[in-house]
Amino acid sequence: MDDDPLYEKAKQKALRYLLYRGRSIKEVQTKLAEKGFGDAVIKKVVDRFTDLRYLDDENFARQWAKSLAVSRLWGDRKIEISLFEKGISRDFIKEAIAEAREEKDERRAIEELVEKRLRRESECEVFSYKGKRRVTQSLAGRGFPVGLILDILKEMGDIYDDGMDDSRSGGHSGDKGDIR
Repeated sequence: MDDDPLYEKAKQKALRYLLYRGRSIKEVQTKLAEKGFGDAVIKKVVDRFTDLRYLDDENFARQWAKSLAVSRLWGDRKIEISLFEKGISRDFIKEAIAEAREEKDERRAIEELVEKRLRRESECEVFSYKGKRRVTQSLAGRGFPVGLILDILKEMGDIYDDGMDDSRSGGHSGDKGDIR
């Protein structure tokens, strides 16, 4: 069965590719196709690796979603796009994100990212009109929903401003009259 030198070569390429990190079936298929292997050899390697559980899209989706949600602090939308691009089914994607969010939800991830920003920039810079706009754009780019970002910025801004919020005091962001 394993006497085919082309199959052996493809198998070794796939193993080296998998050593770096877990991969989806689609990623391995694409990589082997890029290396010039034919569909029959690719199918044989993928089938063998699936049997050995070296390739398991459901498990890969869970690990990838957890890594992105917990370690890299990505939002659900960006995680979903990443997994979809790797050929993961929508059902596996939903399950993987839900499981990852049990460990760290989007709200907590946003709060951590804003706190990290506060270690680099002053409260005035982060919670100013321009600062909130920059933070919102940055977090939206990470896949977080804008409404949730704005809610958290308002809550955190209220805490840092000791309850003073420009929108409640009738002014608008950018007024400098409240600074003493």
